[in-house]
Amino acid sequence: MKTENLFKEVFQYKETNCTIIADNETAVNTAISSIKHNRKKLDEYARTHPRFLYSLRPVHVDEGSLVVRLMAEAAEKANVGPMAAVAGVLADLAVKDMILDGSEVAVVENGGEVSAVSNRPIDVALLAGDSPLSGTFGFRLKDFPTGVATSSGLFSHALSFGEAEAVTIFSTNAGLADAAATAVGNLIKGKNCRRAIERGINKALSIQGVEGVLIIYKGMIGRAGRIPQIIKVSKTETITSNLGAQRLLLT
Repeated sequence: MKTENLFKEVFQYKETNCTIIADNETAVNTAISSIKHNRKKLDEYARTHPRFLYSLRPVHVDEGSLVVRLMAEAAEKANVGPMAAVAGVLADLAVKDMILDGSEVAVVENGGEVSAVSNRPIDVALLAGDSPLSGTFGFRLKDFPTGVATSSGLFSHALSFGEAEAVTIFSTNAGLADAAATAVGNLIKGKNCRRAIERGINKALSIQGVEGVLIIYKGMIGRAGRIPQIIKVSKTETITSNLGAQRLLLT
């Protein structure tokens, strides 16, 4: 992704660690305001609905702010707890606000989950901790809007009951991709790697809104559905990022 005439900012707020890219500076500030606003709305809801924070199953929401409702919807589709979608949903809402602010390049990477709308291709690298494949390849995103999320049972800070090096989900929004990556990642375990990968692929493609999946488990790779162009990357391009499972590649 060429950075000429683009603005980039790394932003942290509570547990949120973001890289924001836009074609105008105002949109970057809009994204920051969006993330702060929606995180505060989530915190307010969680104070009176603590189950929303801790449940590992979907939680029905009758009333709530948009961030809460979107998290609940994504979790329901993937059959996981609402917090499995938090990073992706915050990124999606920030991108939406950036577009409303007139940005034609609106990209938010939140802890490794990527939400993007762009008038040019975007390259992201796949990071998977100490796996030999980590940082060696990535994806060229060309169709927008798009959401990319990765769950790891070995290297991620997020909760997973599986053992995969990486489960990457592609969707039209990062919230659903985030929740689906958790759901699929939970299933990847056991000595029979091929069967575990097949189980994960079947689960991924059964979730409404998931377009594609790529799974790395004990050195084996399985993929299905609609996957963006896979590109080779250099580890020197990804070495500075340890926050998430994706990193935007900027040249």
